[in-house]
Amino acid sequence: MELAYIPSPSRGVLYLGPIPLRGYAFCIIIGVFVAVWLGNKRWIARGGRAGTVADIAVWAVPFGLVGGRLYHVITDYELYFSEGRDWVDAFKIWEGGLGIWGAIALGALGAWIGCRRRGIPMPAYADAVAPGIAFAQAIGRWGNWFNQELYGRETDLPWALRITSSADGRVPGFYHPTFLYESLWCVGVALLVIWADRRFKLGHGRAFALYVAAYCAGRFWIEYMRVDDAHHILGLRLNNWTALVVFLLAVLYMVVSAKKRPGREAVVEPGASDDATGTDTSEAASEASGARVADGDKDAEDKPADGTGSETDEAGTGTADAVAAGSGETRDEAESAKKS
Repeated sequence: MELAYIPSPSRGVLYLGPIPLRGYAFCIIIGVFVAVWLGNKRWIARGGRAGTVADIAVWAVPFGLVGGRLYHVITDYELYFSEGRDWVDAFKIWEGGLGIWGAIALGALGAWIGCRRRGIPMPAYADAVAPGIAFAQAIGRWGNWFNQELYGRETDLPWALRITSSADGRVPGFYHPTFLYESLWCVGVALLVIWADRRFKLGHGRAFALYVAAYCAGRFWIEYMRVDDAHHILGLRLNNWTALVVFLLAVLYMVVSAKKRPGREAVVEPGASDDATGTDTSEAASEASGARVADGDKDAEDKPADGTGSETDEAGTGTADAVAAGSGETRDEAESAKKS
C-alpha cells in the first residue's frame, strides 16, 4: 500500500507560446540571484562597496556554467560521443548535467579575473560569497527533480521519490530522493559557514574552505547512494574520489592559512572606507554652513576675506572715545596741549 511519496513532475518544461520555460533553468537562475544578494550583504558588512559582488559575478557565473558543463561532458562522455549518440546534445545545458566540481573551479577563475580588475583580494571575496553559493546549490538541486534525475537506490520510505519517466534507461519506481538530501545538506552547510564566520571571524579564504570541506563530506555519502551510471575507481564512483581529495585539500588549506595568516583582513576593498569618510565630511561641512546662515550670521558675510579690517576699525574708534571720556578733556583742550 502506497502511503506517501514525493511525486515527480509530469514534465519539466512549460511553453509560453513558442518560448520554453524550463524548471531546471529557473532553479539555476534563482540560485544565482540568491547567491549574489547574500554575498552583497556580507561584502558590505565586511567593509566593501555595494554592487561589487554583482560586478564580479558577471565574470564568475558564465565561467562557472561552462566549467560545470565541461566537467559533466568529460566525465560522462559516452552520453554524447558513443555510438548512436548526437554530440550536439553536449551543448544542451537546459536538459541537465552540471558538475559542481567544474563549476566551482572555473567559476573561481572567473572570480579571480573580476577581483584582479577591481584590486580586491580573492580570498576575502570567496569568504563573502561562500554561504550564498551553498544556498544556490540547494535551490539548483531542485532542477534535478524537474528532470527526474540523480536519485538513489530503491526504497519504501515515506519520503521516497516516485520516478515515472522511462527515458534514458530509467526504471519507474520509488527511490531515495538524493536531490533532496543534497539540497538540505547544502542549507546546513550555508548556516554552518555563517555561524562559524561570526563566531571565529574567519578570513583569508577560510570561510570558503569550510564550505568546500563541509559540502564534500555530505556529497561523499549522498554520491554513494546514487544508482545512475558513473565511472568507478577501486569500487568507488569518480565523484566520491573527487569529494575525498577536495575535502582533504580544503582542510589542509584551513590549517595552513590559520597558521600563516591568522585573523581577518582589515581592508577588503581599497578606497571603500575613504569614500564613506569623504561623504560624511562633506555632509557635515554643508550642514554647519547652512546652520550659520540660518542663524543670521550676517557679520560673517559682511567681513572681508581676511576677517580683520572691520574689527580693527571698530576697535580703534572705541579706544579713542574711551580715552577721551576717561580724562575729561574736550577735543579743543587736547589740541591746545599738542600745540604747547
